[in-house]
Amino acid sequence: QVQLVESGGGLVQAGGSLRLSCRGSGRTFSRYAMGWFRQAPGKEREFVSAINWIDGMTWYADSVKGRFTISRDNAKNTVYLQMNSLKPEDTAVYYCAAAARPLNVRVKNAYDYWGQGTQVTVSS
Repeated sequence: QVQLVESGGGLVQAGGSLRLSCRGSGRTFSRYAMGWFRQAPGKEREFVSAINWIDGMTWYADSVKGRFTISRDNAKNTVYLQMNSLKPEDTAVYYCAAAARPLNVRVKNAYDYWGQGTQVTVSS
């Protein structure tokens, strides 16, 4: 059974940093793409960032480019999202997801597995 477990969310002031973690279990993710999405109240779930596990290629939404960094640790089966210079508009529940055959990593329907989410709140 595949499980994705996020951690690292919390409350931070604007300009601060947080690092989210997503630990996968239940299979080898070496040929998967791993993505981070977020959903603010009353809004659609939106793409934040993604990484190809096998070659480390990365993608970012324009709204987070230059502030967020996605990375992976093969030994720990874990993907990270380092979030710097946080803004109040980054407030959302952040979800980790895994896609076995990612045709478009920016589209949520490309993903097969999802975590439960972790809340990130940025105060002004």
